[in-house]
Amino acid sequence: MHRHGYKGRKFNRETDQRTALIKGLANSLVLNGSIETTLPKAKEVGPYVEKLITKAKVGDLHNRRQVIAGLQTLEAAHKLVDDIAPKLNARTSGYLRIEKTDARKGDNAQMAKISFVDDLSNKTLEKKTDVKVAEKTEKVAEKTVKTAKKPVAKKEAK
Repeated sequence: MHRHGYKGRKFNRETDQRTALIKGLANSLVLNGSIETTLPKAKEVGPYVEKLITKAKVGDLHNRRQVIAGLQTLEAAHKLVDDIAPKLNARTSGYLRIEKTDARKGDNAQMAKISFVDDLSNKTLEKKTDVKVAEKTEKVAEKTVKTAKKPVAKKEAK
């Protein structure tokens, strides 16, 4: 039998179980930043999450709903769209890294660690938010100064 047109790995599971497995791995990857799993599972979940990140970077309502459908929890979907995707704007692709680790002790399966290439720590987010907060406070201050300078018409009592 030829192998043409058979895309993806089956993992010895039914279709619904396989999609649930991929969604669960993607969900854990988004929430934790990196996960360790078998190499074939890591190779399968990589392109899946890359496509979700590309949709999350657009960030409109339609793409947000597609990201929600692609992950298991709303918490992970919102984290991907609101927190992770803005930090990955410098890249157009290649958001994830797969590193081989030791073989698993029980069955000698090749393990791999999949993680984000960029550092997603809160330090980079804090710097950006401080600048944004400063800009917003300046704009609010300018508006209040402008409204304070306007003459207020007083009603005269008869």
